[in-house]
Amino acid sequence: MEIANHQKAEILARALPYIQMYRKKVIVVKYGGNAMINEELKETVMNDLVLLSTICLLYTSDAADD
Repeated sequence: MEIANHQKAEILARALPYIQMYRKKVIVVKYGGNAMINEELKETVMNDLVLLSTICLLYTSDAADD
């Protein structure tokens, strides 16, 4: 599903209070199950994570690999 730029801007504008509320908070993202198997769902999850990273709500760490 393709979303037009003006729709993306509207969505982000409505999300801004929540983005500000969770700034500098720890957010844990569990990724597994169908999200790893279903290609469409995998792409959607990755796009969401990129968005979180872009708006500085996602910090990635490989600490879990230790």
